[in-house]
Amino acid sequence: MPETYHLTPTIPPARTLLLRLIARTQRVVIRRSPAAPTDIRRILLIKPDHLGDLLLATPALTRLRQLYPHARITLLAGAWAAPIVATNRQLDTLHSLPFPGFVRASNKPAVWQPYTLLLRTAVLLRNHAYDAALLLRDDHWWGAALALLAGIPVRVGMAAPAMRDLLTLAVAWQPTQHVTAQALAIVESLACGAPTPPVTGWQPDLPALAYAPPAPDQAWAATYLAQHGITAATNLYIIHPGTGGNSKHWLPERWAAVGTQLAQLPQARVLLTGGATETELVAQIAAHMHPAPLTLAGATSIGQLAALLARARVVLGVDSGPLHLAVSQGTPTLHLFGPSDVRRFGAWGDPRRHRVLQAELWCRPCGVFTACPRQLEPPECMQQISVAQVLAAVQELGQDVLGGG
Repeated sequence: MPETYHLTPTIPPARTLLLRLIARTQRVVIRRSPAAPTDIRRILLIKPDHLGDLLLATPALTRLRQLYPHARITLLAGAWAAPIVATNRQLDTLHSLPFPGFVRASNKPAVWQPYTLLLRTAVLLRNHAYDAALLLRDDHWWGAALALLAGIPVRVGMAAPAMRDLLTLAVAWQPTQHVTAQALAIVESLACGAPTPPVTGWQPDLPALAYAPPAPDQAWAATYLAQHGITAATNLYIIHPGTGGNSKHWLPERWAAVGTQLAQLPQARVLLTGGATETELVAQIAAHMHPAPLTLAGATSIGQLAALLARARVVLGVDSGPLHLAVSQGTPTLHLFGPSDVRRFGAWGDPRRHRVLQAELWCRPCGVFTACPRQLEPPECMQQISVAQVLAAVQELGQDVLGGG
């Protein structure tokens, strides 16, 4: 039997001891009795992740506001995620925190810094007298410890090994569950006062991903498209090839081949987009396309990019935040998945409008995004996705939901 790269979370012994010590402080640091579910008025959400993962939590924000229309809802997130929730009407307050392990910096912090930040932030949060804290990442022990040390009497999250002893309501945890379903179950558990199992996946009656581009960004996108002769009659195909994590990338020459073929379709234009660190990748793909596409790498804000994605016929890319951003705009999408687990991070939306391509390999999803654990370059899970498969999937999207190609 071949070895497997499906990793099971393990907790270092030193951290296990630390978590036990923190859990035992509950009688000392929790000085208020838990409020009944119907009496909760101040709610803290803790979500350390980046753009895509935070977008996948927005259905839970919508549901929380439905259940608690008069509560004051505060989100504690990284500064990197602020643009994605700055326009979210379900939130009352947004606090920024440089969560350890999520700051994308070249310098490694001192070993004690995560713990001094933990204690300092806990002291500050105690002054807000939150009734409940929701941990919206299933393995974020640091956030769970923060909520306990902040004296928050009700703490709800997933019963992952590093989390469960720090929570007052631990929802049954399966590591393959979709993260949006997990977040929704956490919200429902708060309202019920008891753990509620997650739904199996997307359902039409559940809240959708939510992001509203500001009006100035929508106006900017309209001006940009008009300047380049793109009208309502144009079939605009947007390719966003980049993402964080080298092993999630598809081959640039294949993106160029796909873009060239899409450009031959009736009334078609192709636009390549990317972040500030993806300008070279976008330029490499564009150089091999005929005719030359439009390119916008490192030149748009989150709101401007979302407004452009909303105008597209189809958005294509790998597992990335901008693809979830396209889903939030109601645009049909095609996601190329390699090491990522589509069960956890796939599109939260109608599978007829949001397709996933992935190779069926024994080693995927490995969840290793820096480099292939088998030392293959490019990773076999990405290499096995062909140009023909991508073009066929775009055609299927056209036939199913777009009224033909």
